[in-house]
Amino acid sequence: QVQVAESGGGSVHFGGSLRLSCVVSRYGYSFYCMGWFRQAPGTEREGVATIRSDGTTTFADSVKGRFTISKDNAKNTVYLQMNSLKPEDTAMYYCAAAPVCVGFQFRSETWGQGTQVTVSS
Repeated sequence: QVQVAESGGGSVHFGGSLRLSCVVSRYGYSFYCMGWFRQAPGTEREGVATIRSDGTTTFADSVKGRFTISKDNAKNTVYLQMNSLKPEDTAMYYCAAAPVCVGFQFRSETWGQGTQVTVSS
């Protein structure tokens, strides 16, 4: 059974940084697409950043220039480096892995349980 586990969330002040990690228990070609999504209370889940096995990345306009996504194949891990954090970045952040994706549209994805990010002003 595939498992996806996020870590690295926390509370920071405006302008601070956090790095989220996502470990996938069965890494490899089956997870051509890895991505980070977030959901704030009362809102729908939205895509933040994705990375495909060929290195192609996608970012939401709201995080471009502030967030980066990277992967370490040896550690079966994908990272989301978040800099210049704003209060509007406050949300539960979820990692997803999928064999197929187009941008933020994942198919047959597996989700983690999420990690909370809170940014205070």
